Amino acid sequence: MTVELPTSWRSTLPYLSEPMPPDLTPESAGGTGVGVNLPMELVRQSVLEREYWQIPAEVLDAYRQFRPTPMWRATGFERAIGARVPVYMKYEGGNISGSHKLNTALAQAYYYKKAGVKELVTGTGAGQWGTAMAAACALFGLRCRVFMVESSLRRKPYRGVLMRMLGAEIHSSPSGLTNVSGKRADGVGNSLALAIGEAVEYATTHDGVAFCIGSGETYSILHQSVIGIESQAQLAELDAQVDTVVGAVGAGSNFGGIALPFHAEARATGAQPPMLVAAESSTAPKLTRGVYAYDKTDATGSGPLEAMYTIGSDYPIPDAHSAGLRFHGAAKIISAMRHTGDLAATAVTQQEALDAGRLLTRHEAVLPAPESGHALAAAAKLATSGADGMRSERGVLVCVSGHGYLDLAAYEQLLNEELGDEAPSEQALLSAVSGLKPVGQGAGPLLVGGRR
Repeated sequence: MTVELPTSWRSTLPYLSEPMPPDLTPESAGGTGVGVNLPMELVRQSVLEREYWQIPAEVLDAYRQFRPTPMWRATGFERAIGARVPVYMKYEGGNISGSHKLNTALAQAYYYKKAGVKELVTGTGAGQWGTAMAAACALFGLRCRVFMVESSLRRKPYRGVLMRMLGAEIHSSPSGLTNVSGKRADGVGNSLALAIGEAVEYATTHDGVAFCIGSGETYSILHQSVIGIESQAQLAELDAQVDTVVGAVGAGSNFGGIALPFHAEARATGAQPPMLVAAESSTAPKLTRGVYAYDKTDATGSGPLEAMYTIGSDYPIPDAHSAGLRFHGAAKIISAMRHTGDLAATAVTQQEALDAGRLLTRHEAVLPAPESGHALAAAAKLATSGADGMRSERGVLVCVSGHGYLDLAAYEQLLNEELGDEAPSEQALLSAVSGLKPVGQGAGPLLVGGRR
C-alpha cells in the first residue's frame, strides 16, 4: 500500500452530539479537571473544539519507525468463522511496545519534556502502556517509573524485563512504597486504579516528576486517531467499504483511535456513520452493565471526578485474564458517545477472546494480545450471526491493538483448559456504584446498565 503517514491528529470534539459533561472536584461542582503537571498543549487538546492538530516533527520522526501500520482483508479468518461479509484488520503490534500505546506515549513524552519534566511515572495493567512509556522516555531522554498491577507482573515477568531494558524502574502494585498502597483491601493486587493511584501519589511527592496516563484521557485518544485516519485511506485504496468498526475497550484509546475518525468524517460530510462497537471484558463490563455517573479515575481520589460509564472504582476486578481491559470506567469521550447512542458496546468472555485469538493465529499467522481477542470475538459475531442485536451488512474493520508474544501464559491456560470467567453479580455492581452521583441535572437513581 502507498498510504502516507498522517501529519495531523483529528479530534472528534467538534462533532459530538452533546458537549461532554464538565469534571467535578471531589468537594464541589465546577472543577476544571486539569492536573497541575499537565502540559498546556495537552490541556488544549482536551478541551478545544479544534478538528486538526499538527503532529510535532519530532513525534513524526519517531512514528516513521513503525507507521503507517498494515491493514489487510483477513480472508483466512473469514473462512474460519464463516463470515457473511469481509473482515479487515488494522494491526498495531509492530513496534517495541507491541501495541498501539506507543502512539500517545511518544506524543506525551515530547510535550512533557518541552514542559521541563525530568521523570514520568505511570500505572499499567497488562504492561503495554508501561512498555510504551518506557520506550518513549528512552527516546526523549526522560527517566521512567512504572507501577504495574501485581497479578499481571507475576504472569508476565518479561514485560518487566523489557521495561527495565528500556531503562525504566518497575514496582509491583501494591508496592508498599506509597500511602495509598498501604490502605488496600484484600484482592486489590489486580487493580489498575490502585497502580494508577500509586503513580499519582509518587508524582505529587517528588520534584521534577509528572504523572502520565495512556488510555482514558481525551488527548491520548486524539493521538490514537492516526489509526483511524490511516485505516480510512487504506480502505479507499482497496476500494473497500465497511459499515462496522470494532475495537477493544479498557478505557478506550485503541477503540477511540480507530473508530472516532470515522464518526468525525461522517459528521463532517453528512454521511451515514458506520456502527461503532466497543468490545469489553465481561469481568469489567462498564459500557454494558455499568452506570453513567461521576467517579474517580484512581485509588487516591485526589483528582477530578469524571463523567463515565463505570462499575465503580472500588469494585474488586477479578484476578483474570481481562488483561489491559480491567479498568473500572470508560473514557469520558467514549462514555459521552455511548450515552448519546453514537456508539454501541458488547461484552466478551475470556474464553471467547482467547478462542478468537487462537483462530487469528492459525488462519492469519498473527498472535494477538488478549485485549485484541475481545475485539476479534466481537467482530466474528458481527460478521456472522450478530451480537446484541447488531450485525454487519457490508463489512467489518477491527483493530488488532497489539501482539500477544508476552501474553503466552494466557494462551497456555486456554490450551490447558484452565480458563475461568467471573462476571460480576448484579448485587455486587449495585453495591460498588451506590455512592456515585448520576450525570445530569436532576438525574434520578442510578440504573445498572441504564443509558439512552
